Amino acid sequence: MCAAGVDITLLQKVELFSSLDQDEIDFVVSHSGTLELPKGRLLFSSGERASRFFVLTAGEIRVFRANSDGSEDEMARFTAGDTIGDFDFARGAEYDASAEAAEDSHLIEFPGDGGTMDSLALEEPQTVCSILLNAIEMMTRRIKSIHKLILENMHWVKELHRRAYEDPGTGLWKQILIADEITGVLKDPSALIMLKPDRFKTLVDSRGHSAGDEAMVRIAIILKNVVRQAGQGWALRFKSNEVGIILNNCGADEAEEIANDLFEFMVGMEPVAARDGLPEFKFTATIAWSLWARDDPEWDSFFQGTYAALMEGWHEGGEKIVRYHKAAAS
Repeated sequence: MCAAGVDITLLQKVELFSSLDQDEIDFVVSHSGTLELPKGRLLFSSGERASRFFVLTAGEIRVFRANSDGSEDEMARFTAGDTIGDFDFARGAEYDASAEAAEDSHLIEFPGDGGTMDSLALEEPQTVCSILLNAIEMMTRRIKSIHKLILENMHWVKELHRRAYEDPGTGLWKQILIADEITGVLKDPSALIMLKPDRFKTLVDSRGHSAGDEAMVRIAIILKNVVRQAGQGWALRFKSNEVGIILNNCGADEAEEIANDLFEFMVGMEPVAARDGLPEFKFTATIAWSLWARDDPEWDSFFQGTYAALMEGWHEGGEKIVRYHKAAAS
């Protein structure tokens, strides 16, 4: 085995080798190799099995993920003395990112010269057993460290979660929450009630965007109150002025009653006062409601069908409540 250029001092600092005695370290050194990686050359690719890991002795390695649009998200950079890929190697996992040399780099690899842990185990089972025990301890420490970090920063985790899913203008949940979380916890039957304020463009064009923003905040309060009174559910903003609620374990009678209540709440909203020659603006709304999975068991078509029913009612002049049912729409 080629061990020329292998720095034993660096290998002794690697977590996987931390408890090995001198004879075992000598065995590791003899079964390690060196690697010269020119700038721009890949060290490993996403999806590749981690059959070895690396210690960077000189240069710089960047780890990145490639996006479908051709762009890249850089995840980390490693410099001389850093260990690369040991956790994936210990788990026998596939890399979830790629790594390449950001500049000409020199690395130690283990196992080297095409060796595998299986072949090393046949030669020196005691040493390989010690390495595997270190791997288990390393994974346990790192998992506990991550868990501790999350617990210590739980309020930040919750805040980041909230910001990712919350519409900043209204405080309603964004539509992305449906795909990411809600559909996984829906229980049959669940009600989807969509609302679109009528003549909203007239309000914005005549009174400005601030008037439209204020109206959406007032509508959001109505939706949140309905969810609060129901005791469960989500109030969401689907698009610019299309909003609604999803209620778990909600039957047809209750859903229809809530749709009617929302309609009355909109009609009862305080109008925008007349001023500067502009007439008073009174609020009305178009509402569409449906039941999953009764009206359509396939969530995507159920959602799109309800939205289409909403828009059809709105284009017909609005100020109405419509019911979506797949059989009726086909």
